Amino acid sequence: MKIIIQRVSSSQVSVRGKIVGKIGRGLNVLVGIAPTDTVAELAWLANKCLNLKLFPGADGKPWAQSVQDIGGEILVVSQFTLYGDCRKGRRPSFSGSAKPDQARQLYEQFVALLQHSAVPIQTGEFGAMMTVDIVNDGPVTVVLEREAAT
Repeated sequence: MKIIIQRVSSSQVSVRGKIVGKIGRGLNVLVGIAPTDTVAELAWLANKCLNLKLFPGADGKPWAQSVQDIGGEILVVSQFTLYGDCRKGRRPSFSGSAKPDQARQLYEQFVALLQHSAVPIQTGEFGAMMTVDIVNDGPVTVVLEREAAT
């Protein structure tokens, strides 16, 4: 599983011109699912999203507070293109992405894990063509990846 976390002052996702998810200060999380992903990867990454110290403290010290600490929100957007392999040719190969049925199930489980926290969670629409508006704060962007244990 791969995720891109962006610290945002606001973010929203639209489908066919209609806003389906919108947050203020918090995290925009783009999620890519691999065919080998299990609940263990989902749980580890959900915990990271909720607890990474990506926000400054009240004293101005950077990297002092998590999204939970600041009372922030999370917008989760499925993005199979995170597994796009562009090493060969001119078109990306998406063979490293999970098939849609499996990816949807794991994506929904990931969102459910986040929803068990007190952090408000918004989402895009799985499988839809979406427009994502992100006001990156910092900018702060981190990439996390967790491969299934073999």
